[in-house]
Amino acid sequence: MTLYKFTFETSGEKFYDITSLLNSFFQKDIKPHFQTHSGILHLFLQHTSCALTISEAYDPSAKKDLENFMKHLAPRKLNFITHTLEGPDDSPSHMKSILLQNSLSLIVEKNEIFLGKWQGIYLAEFRDQPKYREILLKFSADKTI
Repeated sequence: MTLYKFTFETSGEKFYDITSLLNSFFQKDIKPHFQTHSGILHLFLQHTSCALTISEAYDPSAKKDLENFMKHLAPRKLNFITHTLEGPDDSPSHMKSILLQNSLSLIVEKNEIFLGKWQGIYLAEFRDQPKYREILLKFSADKTI
């Protein structure tokens, strides 16, 4: 299986809906290399201060609620925080990332990433500064009979 790299630039702490970008990347860069139209698309994020998740993508207020929820769970001013090497967002960004995922497995059917009607794929960035985030992808194609 070939390893593919999808790079996304963030502009600070928030949830980024990357669904359509991933779909386009799959169609352009991955699909042409396979004869089958179905399988599993594996996503892996090699970072410890951001995460991947699937959540509602229809109503923008749902995304805002998720962002506020994560800030509530891991605020910056906790008395026990000592890891601030890269700034006050350092330790809280790691705390938030362990609450979500660093990998996702997505069903591909008829050359489309299969999601629920309201679902979207999010890159959750937990750092203040802009970052280039790299997602590694592998496609496990169903065997053709």
